[in-house]
Amino acid sequence: MNLRLRLAAATLAAAVIAGPAVIITRPVYAALPASVADAAPMPSLAPMVKRVSAAVVNIATRGTIKEEPGQRNPLLDDPFFRRFFDVPPDSKPHERQFQSAGSGVIVDAKNGYIITNHHVVENASEITITLLDNRSFSAKVIGSDEGADIAVLQAKQPNLIAMAMGDSTRLEVGDYVVAIGNPFGLQHTVTAGIVSALGRSGINPDGYEDFIQTDASINPGNSGGA
Repeated sequence: MNLRLRLAAATLAAAVIAGPAVIITRPVYAALPASVADAAPMPSLAPMVKRVSAAVVNIATRGTIKEEPGQRNPLLDDPFFRRFFDVPPDSKPHERQFQSAGSGVIVDAKNGYIITNHHVVENASEITITLLDNRSFSAKVIGSDEGADIAVLQAKQPNLIAMAMGDSTRLEVGDYVVAIGNPFGLQHTVTAGIVSALGRSGINPDGYEDFIQTDASINPGNSGGA
C-alpha cells in the first residue's frame, strides 16, 4: 500500500472512531472515486431567494413624536437644575421629527397589502415603499395591533409580486429558515438559520404566546421582513 492510501485509511479510521461530529479531511476525499465525490453537490438557497425576494420591500417612515416631560432627560424636569442653568419654563410636550427604516412583505399583489411590524410604522405620517427593482411609492396603514406587533399597509401599484403564505403548523425544529430584509438600509440582505424551538410561551406581557424561535439573524432594519 502506497503512502497516500495509508494516510487515507488512517484518516478514515479516525473519523469512524470520533463519531458523527467529524470533518473528512482531504486525503480521504481524494481517495474516493470521482463519481462519489461529485454525486452530492452543495445545497443552495439561491433559487428560493430569487423566487421570493421581489415580495420583500423596504419601508422608510417619517413622523413626529410628542415627548412628555417624563420622556425627556430627567435633569430637565429637576427644578434646581432648571434654575441653576436658567432653563426657560416649558410645560408643553416637546415634539421631535424622526425617520426610520424597516422591511415588509407583500401578501396580496392585487390589493397592495403589505405586512410589517407595528413598531416600524408607529407614529409615521409618511410611509414610502421601495421594491427590489427600485420603484418607490407611498403607502398607508389600514390596520395595526401593538400587542401582536403587526401592521397591514396598503399601496396599490401595478406589477406587484406577492409571497405565498406558509403553514406554520407544518414547521419542525431543525427546519431551515431564511430572513430577508433591509438591515441598516443595505437593501435586500439574506441571513439563514434553523427553527430552534416551537411553542415558546411566557415571553410576551400582553399575553400573545406560541412563538416560533429561530436563530436566523434579524438585524436593525430587518423588522417586518420575510
